[in-house]
Amino acid sequence: MPLSVGLRFDLAPEVAKHACRVLRLRTGDDLLLFNGHGGEYSARIAELDRERVSVDVLGWSDTECEAPINVKLVQALQAGEKMDMTVQKAVELGVASIVPVISRRSVVRLNGERATRRVEHWRGVASAACEQCGRNRVPEVVALEALDQWLAKSVGKGVLRLMLAPGSAQTLDSIAPPAPGGQVELLIGAEGVLAAEEMERAAMAGFISVRLGPRILRTETAGLATLAAIQCLWGDFRKGADHV
Repeated sequence: MPLSVGLRFDLAPEVAKHACRVLRLRTGDDLLLFNGHGGEYSARIAELDRERVSVDVLGWSDTECEAPINVKLVQALQAGEKMDMTVQKAVELGVASIVPVISRRSVVRLNGERATRRVEHWRGVASAACEQCGRNRVPEVVALEALDQWLAKSVGKGVLRLMLAPGSAQTLDSIAPPAPGGQVELLIGAEGVLAAEEMERAAMAGFISVRLGPRILRTETAGLATLAAIQCLWGDFRKGADHV
């Protein structure tokens, strides 16, 4: 719902449950609210019971917690709860958007209604991660599609496209940084890595192969480690950058 100063409203049931049972807030306690589009509202709990939390919106702040670099994570589907963890931690590491894709070696296969439900679940994971880490813009998790189909789409100007490949001769710090206001797209394979033909197609689409040291990282480690390295090199982990 739209937020505005002076409004009193009931928190959504799952948010109310988190406020009561996890944070153990009480009537009169202050909290911060966000609508996912930037900025935050100060609020105070007006009424509280086991099923309902009513809050008064007191003020507005244009606080921003976003990284100075726009990173899109293109992640091949992972098995089990690995995908949940990747979405959660990628949000904490400042990713701007997440593109789940089906690669030829993906262990998990989703389609139809099942795929739609999983994407909605990942969007919930992203929203909850924002609450935990203090972000007030929720990264977009787009609809699931095949990697080949996604690679066939056109790409905008100023996009630096990277894919992790253990055998690459290039390291991340040897790559020229993205242009100011540009975007980084990071492609990560699933448990079986990307197939050779997928890597060839990605290279034809402008992706540059890079490696992170001499060790082969698991899929659930690879994307997160690369995101952290990107933030250290070009983002808000750098000395002198604004820190959240």
